Amino acid sequence: MYWIIFIGFSLLSWIIGNRLNASFKAYSKIPTENNFTGKDVAEKMLRDNDITDVSVRCVEGQLTDHYNPVTKEINLSKAVYYGNSVASAAVAAHECGHAVQHAEGYAWLQLRSSLVPVVNFASKWVMWVLLAGMILIQSFPQLLLAGIVLFALTTLFSFVTLPVEINASKRALAWIDAHRITSNATHPKAQHALRLAAYTYVVAALSSLATLFYYVMIYLGGRDD
Repeated sequence: MYWIIFIGFSLLSWIIGNRLNASFKAYSKIPTENNFTGKDVAEKMLRDNDITDVSVRCVEGQLTDHYNPVTKEINLSKAVYYGNSVASAAVAAHECGHAVQHAEGYAWLQLRSSLVPVVNFASKWVMWVLLAGMILIQSFPQLLLAGIVLFALTTLFSFVTLPVEINASKRALAWIDAHRITSNATHPKAQHALRLAAYTYVVAALSSLATLFYYVMIYLGGRDD
């Protein structure tokens, strides 16, 4: 049953990923109403929200766009930074949505940020502890339990991430619409792109939860033997 669920989530993730890439590729060919680039969108959204201590940078890679709350930097990939498309505007505004969350002290973002050091530690060791725990389950079941706790922390982080990402997209879409970055015809495309991006986080969170239950069942089964 677990493998059926795992394959199902993997297939769903692949489908959503392909649709996301195809949508961004298509929407990257549709210009914004005022020819704004991703950089222009980010800088204007920051100004409109009275945020003056966040910089906008261009970084290498594809889909490497993110907001760093520690350095207060909005990092945009080249395609987004220089692109003047609906896709670029949507991504740039979404990352600015995180900066606005940070400035306003959005509770879910604060919780996610507080979990980062713990999750970084858990992610580094969790697979090794789980592997050793499954090998030694008969003689030392506590080790697998420790691995489950570490994995549970990463699963928690996945679910805490969901409201953060969804809220950032809502802020982005509202601002884009209010400032006529997109038209009535192109706004649904920006909305569609950000919705697909959110679905990837949902699938990742559910997949992590399913995997967590799998390890719990191994632990319970090992104790019963």
